[in-house]
Amino acid sequence: MSIEHYENFPVASWLCPKHLRPAVAAIYHFARTADDLADEGDAGPVQRQADLQAYREDMLATAAGRQPSVRWAATVFTPLAAVLRQYRLPLPLLNDLISAFEQDLQKNDYYDRPELLDYCSRSANPVGRLLLHLYGIDDPLALQRSDAICSSLQLINFWQDFSRDGPLGRVYAPLTDLQRHGVNAADLLACRDSPAARALIKNLCEWAERLMLEGAPLVHQIPGRAGWELRLVVQGGLRILAKIKTMHYASLIHRPALHSLDAPALLWGALRMSQSGKKPIVQQEESL
Repeated sequence: MSIEHYENFPVASWLCPKHLRPAVAAIYHFARTADDLADEGDAGPVQRQADLQAYREDMLATAAGRQPSVRWAATVFTPLAAVLRQYRLPLPLLNDLISAFEQDLQKNDYYDRPELLDYCSRSANPVGRLLLHLYGIDDPLALQRSDAICSSLQLINFWQDFSRDGPLGRVYAPLTDLQRHGVNAADLLACRDSPAARALIKNLCEWAERLMLEGAPLVHQIPGRAGWELRLVVQGGLRILAKIKTMHYASLIHRPALHSLDAPALLWGALRMSQSGKKPIVQQEESL
């Protein structure tokens, strides 16, 4: 599918089962549009909050079989209505996504890791659970592993995006981690690189990696092409971590990204994951 935003990971790619692509695309556009209402453009916080509330009302109207407003009907809610009817998507998961985007308007820092993971449980984990719902997978272990992967991807995005979040006034590194490493929130907001900041980022990246490895066995529970797409998603996250490691954790001043040249490494990592019972290989980046 064509998207206007930079994405680390595939969205409704050719590896996704063909019959599920419209549903995956509808979920993506729902989440992407809500995120844009919170982050993009020149609107102030009050207007953004009002827009997200109107968006929630349109979601509830669509779920109840009523007509949403014309503002997002064609691009979001008309396609989503068909998916809601066909697959009976859990509405609380969609509402959790809106809740997380509203939180971005009200909260710019986090005290500790559990508080940040609570945010991830609404900003990222619902996407994985919605996809598992489409695949008909609902056992507790699969959901737990999906949550670990999605939370890891969200954390990796944070540690990749210090140079973007700082100017927006957002600090996603927990205060307890900052204190442990002797780093001030003001240092992250100003993107001030230092040995202490790099030690902090190293520790945060190791946390994200542990979560990813915890969830990675989920790839063996999802059959066919969808399982291979998830392998590439996992490898995409690990690849970003490898790039941050190669730059000696200087992501306050350099933002790593995936490029077409990374494809062979991603494919090789995915192939190695196909060996039953083995954990994904943490990638080593030779050069950037």
